[in-house]
Amino acid sequence: MLTSRSPLTAAVALALLAAAVPLSSGASAAPGRADLDLTKSKAQWIDRSTVAWDVPGQDAEVRYARDGGLTTDGDDVRGEGHRIRLARVPGGLTDAQRAAYPHLKGYAAFRVDPRDRDRVRTALTGQLAAVQRDADGAARAATGVQIQGVLDDLYSRAATKADLGPVFRHGRPHLAVWAPTAQDVRLDIGGRSVPMRRDAASGVWSAAGPKSWRGKPYRYAVKVWAPSVREVVTNKVTDPYATALTADSRRALAVDLSDPKLAPEGWKDLRKPAAVPLRAARIQELHVRDFSVADRTAKYPGQYRAFTDTRSAGMRHLRKLARAGTSYVHLLPAFDFGTAPERRADQAGPDCDLPGAAPDSEEQQACVARTAAKDAYNWGYDPVHYTVPEGSYASDPEGTRRTVEFREMVRGLNRAGLRTVMDVVYNHTVASGQADKSVLDKIVPGYYQRLLADGTVATSTCCANTAPENAMMGKLVVDSVVTWARAYKVDGFRFDLMGHHPKANILAVRRALDALTPAKDGVDGKKVVLYGEGWNFGEVADDARFVQATQKNMAGTGVATFSDRARDAVRGGGPFDADPRVQGFASGLYTDPNSSPANGDRAAQKARLLHYQDLIKVGLTGNLAAYSFTDSSGRAVRGADVDYNGAPAGYASAPGDALAYVDAHDNETLYDALAFKLPPSTPAAERARAQVLAMATATLAQGPELSQAGSDLLRSKSLDRNSYDSGDWFNALHWDCRDGNGFGRGLPPAADNKDKWPYAKPLLADRALAPGCAEITGASAAYRDLLRLRAVEPVFSLATSERVQAELAFPLSGTADETPGVITMRLGDLVVVFNATPQERTQRVPGLKGTAYALHPVQARGADPVVKSSTYARSSGSFQVPGRTVAVFRRGG
Repeated sequence: MLTSRSPLTAAVALALLAAAVPLSSGASAAPGRADLDLTKSKAQWIDRSTVAWDVPGQDAEVRYARDGGLTTDGDDVRGEGHRIRLARVPGGLTDAQRAAYPHLKGYAAFRVDPRDRDRVRTALTGQLAAVQRDADGAARAATGVQIQGVLDDLYSRAATKADLGPVFRHGRPHLAVWAPTAQDVRLDIGGRSVPMRRDAASGVWSAAGPKSWRGKPYRYAVKVWAPSVREVVTNKVTDPYATALTADSRRALAVDLSDPKLAPEGWKDLRKPAAVPLRAARIQELHVRDFSVADRTAKYPGQYRAFTDTRSAGMRHLRKLARAGTSYVHLLPAFDFGTAPERRADQAGPDCDLPGAAPDSEEQQACVARTAAKDAYNWGYDPVHYTVPEGSYASDPEGTRRTVEFREMVRGLNRAGLRTVMDVVYNHTVASGQADKSVLDKIVPGYYQRLLADGTVATSTCCANTAPENAMMGKLVVDSVVTWARAYKVDGFRFDLMGHHPKANILAVRRALDALTPAKDGVDGKKVVLYGEGWNFGEVADDARFVQATQKNMAGTGVATFSDRARDAVRGGGPFDADPRVQGFASGLYTDPNSSPANGDRAAQKARLLHYQDLIKVGLTGNLAAYSFTDSSGRAVRGADVDYNGAPAGYASAPGDALAYVDAHDNETLYDALAFKLPPSTPAAERARAQVLAMATATLAQGPELSQAGSDLLRSKSLDRNSYDSGDWFNALHWDCRDGNGFGRGLPPAADNKDKWPYAKPLLADRALAPGCAEITGASAAYRDLLRLRAVEPVFSLATSERVQAELAFPLSGTADETPGVITMRLGDLVVVFNATPQERTQRVPGLKGTAYALHPVQARGADPVVKSSTYARSSGSFQVPGRTVAVFRRGG
């Protein structure tokens, strides 16, 4: 997700599709009385002996009713129920409890009467109500009760060690599900309803079956109190630990992933490309369907198997990138998600003449929108089952073809010289409560989803948030990642909205992967890379509930976080600017101004540009907090002293902590952002040069770098800022330059873009802004030269912050010779000049006078004729570089 984090990314759009199911309405407080409302759950049972509740006054009680029926009539709590007595604790929660639940630190604490503690497990299987009464016995407060903490206290020690889902022992399937609050669980399999056995210590229900169960569809029938509908229900629900599914996730399949029949040829002895340290990783972010659906040379368009077609244009391009230095392909979510029909017969598509409409027409987006809910397209940030490949990308979603073909995809990428990263989305689910696609919340209601103070499901991710801080949700994250690594040989994981995870959860994933060995597991888990979005927002912001996996907190852990600092400085402004023409370093701020008043006057533009240059300098160091340099004002600063919207620009403690990028699937592509921001008269050839220069600020930075697939080909989505559900028309990659780059395919969908249509329409109508083959192939070749240059010069991947401090400098920063729009970086034996201005610039570095430099051989023999005109004057230490060009010079020639 591209934002720096407040509202969102892929998840933003999904709010319209997958909001959490609200609690049902019910009685509210009577006028003049305290709050009596059992439709909310404001009390929190945090361990077997303590209830936390934000109420004043005296003792209380928990009422419980196995079959429900507790209600309020405005005066009291009515209905048959049993009682657990609660005594108010002077001083409130203990220090340890406040540390475990910092968001409850001001709550009153109520101690469960020791005489009633043997009733706790039973109480948790029915409706709960916390009640507080006056001295005369009248109810003054009543609410439902959240139970996540007490469930962890009672069951997690044993449950976290349990093998859940389908496990095969001597060929016989054993099925297990954690459902500690269920009154009964039965297994529906093979046309039978099989009783399951409950383990009292763990709350796990299990059943063992004959070998004939292998491959059979199954689901659980879970009888449980459901707060969202306030009654006991029997949910027919799939397995959260499913490893295979029928089409559209209707049933899980009892499948053994180690079955040789599910292994493609050569799988057991698959040879992978050499592992690349995260700090040196070069990553292409790619959507499975985008990759091939419009590729006329692909045998399997839109499918996993497209990556097995070695002769397709897409695979030929990926091999070119791999040879140049790209090391990983990062796949947007390819687990089972909830917003694309999996059977082709059920998929709809636009039924109008999309190519026939004008490039600035409203017709295309309207036509695409009419079938968006039923087409085969979605980014996939709407999980249903975390550990099963998505069926819409398989040749047949009804069975295990998706398992085999996902493995074939991994094998195809590995054979092309690329390791594979999966985008994983454990921070939310597509639905909760009793909604059709809810799974976790139908099995243990109110546990797996994160609840707010009133018991409603948090939706700060724009979907139903999960709670990885709870032991069994945290276990699900770890177990799922390990399964993908072991069973599918995935080489890395990118965590969506990682800041909504506890740091401890992500580090538990790291430890579990590190324990995997080639001899025991078939993979070397220590070589699996981890990175994610460390944004800080929502109900967990600023470590409100736990220490988050945010940018600053993950520094030094070996898990990288996306860095938005240089991204915004290079592009200009931020992802949610009302005026998309706010300029930045690569888009002409001050040096090639457009007409937007949002950029300010000339003095403001210059000041902002120089600050942007400082942000980019920090980015080039790998966002190191301790890196010392002279900023553009002449001050001696560290990376952490440079301001980024009120936060430190530098937050990393070592190269590899921060992942550099200038565009990803979220928000406008880089080409589209530049289309908005560069002066409208800028020719396509100059736009292409600005694109390569912008990409270079990430490609030549310390630490890992990610680019959206197709950015080297000037990929456009016709100015769509949120294409998660915009279909193939706006999203498909075009590998043949004769098909264009996607620009001018109509106004982007109204839902997320209509406010920008007045800016977009004249741009899309200007056919001169659509690049041709010369610009597209030239930009791609120039980008590959940068990758090669990076690959042959180890100084771009320094291992420690000390080495970066010693080897990297900005000799003109903060001096009279610092040119607005130009950054000069000395790196070991190299000098790199980023000239973002439209004119040729000379950078004189007095300290290098008399030292021999020449254009780096990769560029001197490379594809870009313009950079070849760069020169160096030894007599003055001056580097002359053409406009919108990054030139790399090497000492000694």
